[in-house]
Amino acid sequence: QVQLAESGGGLVQAGGSLRLSCVVSGGTFSSYGMGWFRQNPGKEREFVAAISKSGSTTYYGDSVKGRFTISRDNAKNTAYLQMNSLKPDDSAVYYCSAAGSMLLRALEAGYWGQGTQVTVSS
Repeated sequence: QVQLAESGGGLVQAGGSLRLSCVVSGGTFSSYGMGWFRQNPGKEREFVAAISKSGSTTYYGDSVKGRFTISRDNAKNTAYLQMNSLKPDDSAVYYCSAAGSMLLRALEAGYWGQGTQVTVSS
């Protein structure tokens, strides 16, 4: 019923920028906190960013603070992740999630998208 679809991934050079999108359908978008996670092969999943239902509160993982910005447009049922000053270590499959709150534990147990690949070259 509730479906999330990520897009916007691709190949960029170190120092470049990329914006990811996550479109939510089949549910009431404004009732969900939204989050972004990433994962590399052989590495555990890492929390990237989260945003509250209204967009008034955001939270970031330490490794992306000051470089990434999470936002949302409730009129478009879409969450975004603006990624600046990209590093090779940012390369991963990026996933978005939706849950009843923006808390990490809630997002981990919520709805998930299929992921979009981000590759940052040196």
